[in-house]
Order: sequence, then C-alpha cells, then structure tokens
Amino acid sequence: MQGVDRMDYSSIFLPFDEISLGLIAFTLALAVALILLAQRFFPWLAHRLPGRFRPYLLPVAPMLRLLIVFCTVLVVTPLVIKPTGRNFLAVFGAAGLALGFAFKDYVSGLIAGVVAIYEKPYRPGDRVTIDGVYGEVKHMGLRALRIVTPDDTMVSVPHSKIWDSVIQNANDGKRDHLCVAAFHLHPAHDAARVRQKLLDVALTSPYLQLKRPIAVVVAEQPWGTRYRLKAYPVDGKEEFPFVSDLTIRGKAALSEMGVQPAAAPVATGEER
Repeated sequence: MQGVDRMDYSSIFLPFDEISLGLIAFTLALAVALILLAQRFFPWLAHRLPGRFRPYLLPVAPMLRLLIVFCTVLVVTPLVIKPTGRNFLAVFGAAGLALGFAFKDYVSGLIAGVVAIYEKPYRPGDRVTIDGVYGEVKHMGLRALRIVTPDDTMVSVPHSKIWDSVIQNANDGKRDHLCVAAFHLHPAHDAARVRQKLLDVALTSPYLQLKRPIAVVVAEQPWGTRYRLKAYPVDGKEEFPFVSDLTIRGKAALSEMGVQPAAAPVATGEER
C-alpha cells in the first residue's frame, strides 16, 4: 500500500525536463512588478485627487495584491503539476494540512488580512492605535501591516490582532482627524473668557480645517480646571504641528489674561 502511495505522489509532478522554468520565472517576475506598481500607484493617486476618493483608492492596492498572488498560483501550478483534478486535490490538500499545523499563526494572519481588506478596520494612510501602538498605516501586507509611529519607528503588527484587540482608528479613511490640546488651569479665573480665548486661538491657527467643528470641553477637577481644545487640521499629517501651535499660542494668550496654571501636577488620559 505504501509503495502505491509513493508511486501515486511521484506521478503528480511533471518531469523536470518538461517544466518551463523560463515561463515560471517570467510569471513570478511579472507578478512582483505588478504588485510593486500597485503599491506605489494607488497611494500616489490618492494623495493627488480630492479627499473623497481616498477611502476608495487606498484599499485597492492590498486587494489587487491578493488577486495577483491568487492568479499567479493558478498560472504556475499547471506548469509544475500534471493538470488533473486528482493531482490538484492531492497537492492542495497536503499543502493545506501542512500549513495548518506548521504555520497556524501565519495562516491566521493571512485570513485576518483578507478580513481586514473586506471590513476595512484600517487602510493605508489611517492613524490607528493597536495594542498601545499609535501611528500611521504605511503598508498592508498579506499577513501584517506596518505602522510608522510619531517617533519615526516602523512597527509590524499582524492582522490577527483584529481577532482579540481593540482597533482605534482616528480618521477612518478621511484626510483629517480630531486633535486635542489640553490646558490645566488654576480654578480662580473667568471660565467663559478663557473658553472664548481658546476658541479664538483655534480659529487663528494656520493649520485649522475651517469646515470642521471646534469645541472647548471644560471639566472641574480637584487640582483645578481642565480645558480640552478640540479641532481638525487641514491634513492629518499636520497633527503634531497643529497641537503644538494650539498649545504655544494658547499658553501665551492665557498668560496675557493673567490666568495661572494648575498648582499641582496631574495625570491625564488620552480621552477625546
């Protein structure tokens, strides 16, 4: 019985002299070239067209890459394996079983990558927080995505995180996203004047997106009064210059009003 199995499996593949290595190499090279072209072209196009096209163009690259890989496998497989239904079933069945046991985490990441392309919890260009890592999604591979943090550190995060982690997406495909500048003040001041002054600071920022709302949230705390100035920059990439501009000019305006900062240091979260 074992001899029959060995003979059957040895007859699955084409003889080496019948395998077109040149055609296989050309197909693989063409697939790589198309993938690289897609990864460069669609982000380039998304950044040059109006913002409303961005959520539709950026997911095209990973979807197209998945399609190219699938088509490449379909083209290359008959060049190596005798094209019969039994042979295909035997090879793909054995390969799937081996991958399932040896690379179950990797396969989980691949499946999660397909789900991420369909459900769009993040896209290239989105600013996300995953497992405490915040940054811009620069690349979506089949197994993992790459995030560039504000400190210019590239972090690779497997797509399988979507199974058991909370995904926070600041802009969700849009060009801008909400930014917050916090101020902690001594309670002895005119809150209405301070609120109006902070609104004026936001309205005069060169980074401000005028079409989006501006808000000042005031909360009284045991150590003083906390103000959170919330606004949108023209482009999400200007997040940190925008927050810095609001903070610097806001402190200067409050100082001119004679408002003192909170006396005691405080620990604040990142709530919006």
